[in-house]
Amino acid sequence: MLTDSDKSRLLKLARITLEAYLADGTSPACSAPSAGMLEPKGAFVSLHLGEELRGCIGQLFPDRELYRIVQYCTLSAALEDSRFLPVTRDELAELEIEISVLTPFVRVRDIEEIAVGKHGLYVVQGGFRGLLLPQVATQYRWDRITFLEQTCRKAGLPETAYQDRRTIIHTFEADVFSESTFP
Repeated sequence: MLTDSDKSRLLKLARITLEAYLADGTSPACSAPSAGMLEPKGAFVSLHLGEELRGCIGQLFPDRELYRIVQYCTLSAALEDSRFLPVTRDELAELEIEISVLTPFVRVRDIEEIAVGKHGLYVVQGGFRGLLLPQVATQYRWDRITFLEQTCRKAGLPETAYQDRRTIIHTFEADVFSESTFP
């Protein structure tokens, strides 16, 4: 469980990591991370300019401490999200950072288990994979079926692929916080 202090420190770490990298190509060390920041957890970092998404990259399966995953995802979202040009130093002042820390995945046996607004979805069929964070369904006011269809689309599958027995659906929850939440 992350404390408010942990969340604030992770957001500040993401900000200084991005600022340092864009200034001189370095990545700062995290001083005295808390126990919550040392746990290996999946996370996404989303960057926003106003209401517009500017980059979003996550790591689903943690292979290191949460604070290191946040640093990695921050730089990846800013520089490697193929949907966008890399973030520039000129954008930093207007950029808002949002972090989503994921719970472990739970396999869905019945789509009635999916709670829109609470769960994110991860859909897998063969080599196709797609994930949507819980806040996406809320933002677009999707119902359960639309959320499933859109996650399948994101995976590169037909919208109805969630009905296919070969498709594996997982839910997860996310602890979502941003710089506007913890200034």
